[in-house]
Formats: sequence, C-alpha cells, structure tokens
Amino acid sequence: MQLNLQKNVGLAQKQATAPSPAFNVRGNAMRSKLPVQVASKAASAKKAPIARAVAEAEDKASKQFGVFRLSYDVNNEDKEMMKNWKKTINVAVTGASGTIANHLLFMLASGEVYGKDQPIALQLLGSERSYEALEGVAMELEDSLYPLLREVSIGIDPYEIFAGADWALMVGAQPRGPGMERSDLIQKNGQIFQVQGRALNEVADRNCKVIVVGNPCCTNALIAMENAPNLPRKNFHALTRLDENRAKSQLALKAGKFYTSVSRVAVWGNHSTTQVPDFLNAKIGGLPAMNVIRDNQWFKEHFTPKVAMRGGALIKKWGRSSAASTAVSVADSIRSLITPTPPGDCFSSGVISDGNLYGIQEGLNFSFPCRSKGDGDYEICNDFIIDDWLRMKIKAAEDELIQERDCVSHLIGREGGACAIGPNTPDTSVPGEN
Repeated sequence: MQLNLQKNVGLAQKQATAPSPAFNVRGNAMRSKLPVQVASKAASAKKAPIARAVAEAEDKASKQFGVFRLSYDVNNEDKEMMKNWKKTINVAVTGASGTIANHLLFMLASGEVYGKDQPIALQLLGSERSYEALEGVAMELEDSLYPLLREVSIGIDPYEIFAGADWALMVGAQPRGPGMERSDLIQKNGQIFQVQGRALNEVADRNCKVIVVGNPCCTNALIAMENAPNLPRKNFHALTRLDENRAKSQLALKAGKFYTSVSRVAVWGNHSTTQVPDFLNAKIGGLPAMNVIRDNQWFKEHFTPKVAMRGGALIKKWGRSSAASTAVSVADSIRSLITPTPPGDCFSSGVISDGNLYGIQEGLNFSFPCRSKGDGDYEICNDFIIDDWLRMKIKAAEDELIQERDCVSHLIGREGGACAIGPNTPDTSVPGEN
C-alpha cells in the first residue's frame, strides 16, 4: 500500500508525471520501479522532461512518512491471496477527515462494501485547514493493515484527487453557521460543488459513479452533474438511503417485526422535512404494510414526520449528528448499485428526473424508488401506486426542489432562475443535518 501526499500541485504537473506499473499514481507522489531511465546520458531529448519529472517526484516522495512511502512490487504478494482479486478500483472521498468519513473509510478499506475480492485505492480530499487531520486518517489506515487497500492519496486539489476515480463519494460540504440563512448555505455549497463537478468532468473516469452526501444533497448533486457534461447524468446520486433505512426501522418497530422483513420502502423527493417515506407501497413480511399496521392516522401523523425529524431527535439524545448511520447508508447505496435488487424490492436514491413516469418535472435531482442489475447502473421503478395523499406530499417536495434549483440557476447554466428562498421561507432542512 502506498500514500501519495498532494498539496498545491497543479494539473499540468500531475499529467507530466510517469505512472508506476504497480499503482495508479497521482500528483507529485511517485514510486520506484518507474518505466523510464533517469540516469542514462544517452536518453533522447523526448524523454528528458519525463525524466526530470520523475527525479522531482522521487525527491518529494522521499519526504513522506510511514509504510505508505515505501514502494514494492505487487507481483511479490502472496499469489494464493490475490488469485481471485479483481482490478483495483479508485474511490475518491471528499470531507475525508470528517466524522462521517471516519466511519466510512474503514468500511471501504475492509472490503465490507465493494467485496472481499475487490482491491481499492482511496483518494482523500480535504482542505488546507484539515490537511494534518488527513495525514492522521492515513496513519490510522496504515495501522489497520487492510490487505485490499492498495493505495492512499491525500490532497486538497480536486483535480488531483478525482483523477481516474471510478467512484466519487462527496461527503464534504460547508456546515450551516449561526445566523446563516438557508439560501446562503445553498449558494455557498453550490459554489463548492460547481468546482468539484468541473474537476470530475476533466479527470474522473468517464463512467465514474457519484454519490453526494453533503447537504442540501439533491441540489448539490444537480450542480455537480450539470458541471460535468462528460459524465452520464444517470451516474449522479444524492443520498436518501439514510431516510429509507430510518423508515424501515420505524415500520419494523411498529409491526413488531425484525427490519429484514421490511421491503419495498421508497423515499420520494428531497432529503429535507418535505421528504415522503412511502408506506403505501411498502411491505412487511411480504404483505402490504397497511395491511399489517392497520392505522392510517399513525402512518400520516406519526410515521412520516418521525422519519423526517429523526436526525434532530438523535442530536437531542447525545449531542451529535448521525455520522455512523450516514456512513452505513452510503455503504448501502453503493451495494445497491453493485448487487442485483431482489425481485419486487427497490432502493431509494436521488437521481436525475429526466424521463420519469410519475410526472415529476425533468431536470431535478429527485429521490425515486430504483432497482439495479448489480452492474452499477439502475432504473427507476415504474410500478409504484400513487394515491391522492402521496401525490400531494410528492408535489410539495417537487416544488421545494424547483425552488432550490432556481436559487442555483447561475451555477448550472440555467436562465431565468430567481431565488425565492428568504428569511420568511419555512426552513425544511433536516434537523441536525443542515
């Protein structure tokens, strides 16, 4: 395993660096066994710039720390251990020194998410302020001895960290400060995701899958998508799986069943208090949830708001937000895309609304029930029943997302948008996650 330390390194310098045959090298952190000869005076003029880049990179690599600075040939690894391993995938994570990432990274490195036969390279994005914390994260990963973790890169430049990324888990976002209006938060985070979307567009793998966690996640995912036209629009997801998991938990508790008996639970709309956890199509033990829990008032007046307000309730209990369960839901979201959806079931994800059959305006990132063949792709389920009450709630969520989109129209190349979210607009941010 190796660690690449990247700080204030330009894209041109990164592109000039020659790759190691053992690893996908990024930025200014190079390793030995390079496929160029730097000592020969007879080297052609064509190779000279590469040789200089290699020499500079090796000098910088010598200043790194721990086992990550060491180079080795993976061909010397235990062949029995590696015989069934797949090709290494590159997973970029933003906000990598934060509390959500502190849970998520170790799940990723352990093989719990992508599989016990899937080697992984972690590319961790932080900021100037969090750079030393990133080094601490790398040290903990170093001490954890995960055999599937082949490389760790840390840096503050998204153009460096997103290079060659197969997956981008966009956890980081600016938190809401005291006195900050919701519209200000949307604007500030919008600028962050505009920059990061452009970086993905330039350097990520052309089929990179993106999961946005930082709130407001649906609108942030839309901004990143619109600024990455070279990537498929379908590949951008906003995290609503946490809401689905919370809904399943509440249904199981009310029914007196274990949560594994709960299926076909969808969350429609936005990750906000307007979200719509769908009890009409949910099943418990293979039966419609409304046939198992015969209490319509509970569904509408207790279940729906309780799921939406769960984050705030958790904070009141122990004074911190739901970092661990958020990390678990990110892992669940990934597994839902790389594992076939069981027949008749679904998973929730904020995805582009283009072409949907439910009448939701196109051009929004909107949470729908989805299913996958396990190939990383998905389709929106087209067989969900929508009654009048559900349609009313879904419409409110749609209106809110249109309103958020109008506030960031200048960041997504959309003309005519005007931000109507002001001090007197009801605050629908999920408590504790805003």
